[in-house]
Amino acid sequence: MSYFDETRLDDEQALNLADIRLRGLAESGSRVRREVGATAEAVAEAVARREGAGRPRAVVAAGPDSRLLRAVLEPTCPVPFVAWPAPGLPGWVGSLDLVVVLAPSGGDPGAAAAVAEAGRRGAQVVVAAPRASLVGEHAAGRDVSLLPAETTDPLALAVVMLSFLDQVQLGPATSAESVAVALDEVAVACSPHRDLATNPAKSLAIALADATPVVWGGSALAARAARRVAEELRRATGRSAIAGDVEHLLPVIEATRPRDVFADPFESAGEARPGVVVLDDLSEAAEQGHSLVGDQRRHLVETADAKGVRVEIVTAEGEGEMARYASLLLQGRYAAEYLRVGLVAD
Repeated sequence: MSYFDETRLDDEQALNLADIRLRGLAESGSRVRREVGATAEAVAEAVARREGAGRPRAVVAAGPDSRLLRAVLEPTCPVPFVAWPAPGLPGWVGSLDLVVVLAPSGGDPGAAAAVAEAGRRGAQVVVAAPRASLVGEHAAGRDVSLLPAETTDPLALAVVMLSFLDQVQLGPATSAESVAVALDEVAVACSPHRDLATNPAKSLAIALADATPVVWGGSALAARAARRVAEELRRATGRSAIAGDVEHLLPVIEATRPRDVFADPFESAGEARPGVVVLDDLSEAAEQGHSLVGDQRRHLVETADAKGVRVEIVTAEGEGEMARYASLLLQGRYAAEYLRVGLVAD
């Protein structure tokens, strides 16, 4: 069993124990800049290879991080876009297609198999992975471009790949500097040196300390961020945390007993009520009150209010969809880390 001690979030000694992880979060923006700078020449060469080739029949994103690219590209890519996180490639992929692979660690056998298979089929391939890695070793051939990663940060590599796809007119405009600036702003706002009264991530950690997090995002990117944030919360606490579409989350909230203000707090101490976290990336779809996303958010919040379930709104900052996604993700990661700091074994 464990309990949450919120005083640890402003305790220098407790925060020093988490210094390596917190420092890693604070350096997110610098990793994006460093990765973009380190791969600039390789990206330029990959773009040059595409000159005169025309549009591919389809773009296939392979590897475990392919769903992030899909969330960004699917609405705007001028050719069919397929995310393929499973090993290998779809059977129809061939020389008319472009295969892109994100492999931050470079050690994923499925991603390596996808790169090798794409090369055998004659597809054009762009791989973001460490050069000295399993995937990097398979990224060889006339039609294969390697963007040599220097970090294992999936977000930084995704920005590099999106920059390439933007330059070959297969994706939306992506500003690496805007993403880095958004990450820097979150790092300042959520710094361990800012106290509980002014730190949104510490406040969110306190709100979720005794709750089962239920995380929701309305747009495709906010929904992707919600799944990643729930994953970080599970990893940090060892407790349940769920994310999904409204129809998947509503039954959890609807099954919650309304809060009884006269209940004995000691009798209900072991009962973990849901705590709703809404990730708002300020997308146009979410802002329109008459839209489906707006209706879903309103229904979710109203149901939570009726059951006495606390609702926390996390708002994104930044210019561009990718910057706002990065902002939401990093705020959630900071909250997860502060939950880890505050939990004490009983």
